[in-house]
Amino acid sequence: MFDLDDFISRCQEARAETEPRRAIRDVLARAMAAPEEVADAMKPSAAGFDLLHHTDELTVLHVVWAPKMTIYPHDHRMWAAIGIYAGQEDNAFYRRAGSGRPTLTPSGGKHLTTGDTVVLGDDTIHGVTNPRDRLTGAIHVYGGDFVRQPRSQWGPGPEEEQPYDIDDARRQFAEANEAWLAS
Repeated sequence: MFDLDDFISRCQEARAETEPRRAIRDVLARAMAAPEEVADAMKPSAAGFDLLHHTDELTVLHVVWAPKMTIYPHDHRMWAAIGIYAGQEDNAFYRRAGSGRPTLTPSGGKHLTTGDTVVLGDDTIHGVTNPRDRLTGAIHVYGGDFVRQPRSQWGPGPEEEQPYDIDDARRQFAEANEAWLAS
């Protein structure tokens, strides 16, 4: 059975390793090997993100994507490990278009399905879509203070770099919930 407190404790231990990205990916991969146990413990019922653990060195989020939800490109400015315990998370990757230009250039993507894990680098810019007709549940582990780290977003609206706005992200999750419940 998945125990959230034990998981967070293992992530904290892994963060102190010489290669924390790999160590945390391994902790996450072990958890995602039994995705139904993680789903039973996390009980996703609506889109949103919940802060499960937060320090200067480590942040753990529970992220639930509404069906067909898309969130605009954004960066984290720290590495992240993502594990999917239910559904699918499609990541579209981007790079900055060039010096002094505010737009992005697509640079690939990655489809993550139930049981998958991935590590994203410090400079990753990505947008996320749940292509399915049901909720997607994930645990995201960040190698730093995700809450206070200044970062960027490209949207909503024109794809121009602007400071990340957590209230705007919460609004997008709320709107995705409304759309899902109305359908």
